[in-house]
Formats: sequence, C-alpha cells, structure tokens
Amino acid sequence: MAKCTYGTGAFVLLNTGDEKRYSDNGMLTTVGWRVGGKTSYALEGSAFIAGAAVQWLRDGLGIIESAADIEALAQSVPDSGGVTFVPALAGLGAPHWRPDARGMLSGITGGTNAGHVARAVLDGIALQIGDILRAMTRDLGAPLTQLRVDGGAARNNLLMQIQADVLATRCVRPTQLETTALGSGFLAGLAVGLWSSPAAVSDAWTQDAIFEPAISQSDLEGTLSRWASALERA
Repeated sequence: MAKCTYGTGAFVLLNTGDEKRYSDNGMLTTVGWRVGGKTSYALEGSAFIAGAAVQWLRDGLGIIESAADIEALAQSVPDSGGVTFVPALAGLGAPHWRPDARGMLSGITGGTNAGHVARAVLDGIALQIGDILRAMTRDLGAPLTQLRVDGGAARNNLLMQIQADVLATRCVRPTQLETTALGSGFLAGLAVGLWSSPAAVSDAWTQDAIFEPAISQSDLEGTLSRWASALERA
C-alpha cells in the first residue's frame, strides 16, 4: 500500500512490510512503525515543492488570490495548452536528487493564459509524484494498485484526477485529510490498548472519494514525453 501527503512539499511512502527494501532508483528506506515488537518498513520519496508552487502563483505572480482559487482557474481550460511546469523552485527531490535544478515553464505561446499556467502547475505537482511512484514500483517489482492521498492539497479534486491520470491508477481520498496526525493517534491508541490490532485501526479509516484514471494512453504518453523533455532542460 502506498500513500502521498500533499503539503508544502509532497511525501510518498510505500509499505514493504517487515522487509527492509533498499532502492536502486533513488528512494530512501525508512521505518514505518513498530507495534508489538514488530517493525514495518517503507520506501520513501519526497518532492520538495507541491503546495508551495500554488503559493508561488498566489504570492509571487499574483494570478490567484487564495490557494483554493487554483482549481477553478485550472478548470477554465481543457488542458495546459502544451505548457509544462517543472516545480524545481528549490531543486528536485526524489528520484532525481538535483539541488541545482531550477523551475521552468516551457511550451508558452501567444495563446497561453493564466488558466494554462495554473493547469500546468497542477500537472507538474502530479508528474513529480508519478516519477517517485514509478521508481518505487521498479524497486518493488510489482505494479501500484492504488494510491491513498492526504494533506491539504488533496482537497483539490482536479489535482487528484490529474494524479490518477498520470499514474494510470486510482487515487483514494479519506474523510480525514490530516492523516499524519491521525496516524500518530492510531499508534498511540494501539500502544494503550484502545485498538487491539493494526487491522482494527484499518477499520477505523473511512473513505471520502475515489478518482479513477480517465485519460487516453496516447494523451498520457504525450504528457509524459513533454515532462521528460522539460525535466532534462531543468
């Protein structure tokens, strides 16, 4: 099972159970938790910029008044109009690990408007996560069946749909988006016997929405090709 927390940056964890799985693709090996003397491990990858890119549109460029406005602006166009955004505003994290990388908007024409830029920013956030999860599945040797999402930016329905499209995998959003804090509470509850087992904790998790991929293979290939080209330049 894998999950991504969308905050200022984005942080992906893939549970590898009681096996320490060491990455050949730029991921980190970390401890998920330790319950009843048994340690569960995970692969971890982080993107330095996620919600911070939306803040840049608000505070740096002034094309939105609040972070929540990006969804409506990005939905004002059918797609990014060929514009690609690499969110390397503080270098690139996993799986590239290039602190010298710089953010880039490419594919701009005279017809590019604020909606296209907003859409490209959401695309760029999701495409970073796609890179991380493809690296993780190469390490795992198995496909991703779903991605659970949380964090403030997971409220953005368009971003979650783009993420499902980029991964060609369903994204599942819980009712409680502060999953990091919730997980700490769950672990504390296990420690004092409020829940009897991790399975009981799992039953306490509730689902809000599922986002299924809805992009054609040819459109996905085009998007990934433009992303790879922009990454090389950045």
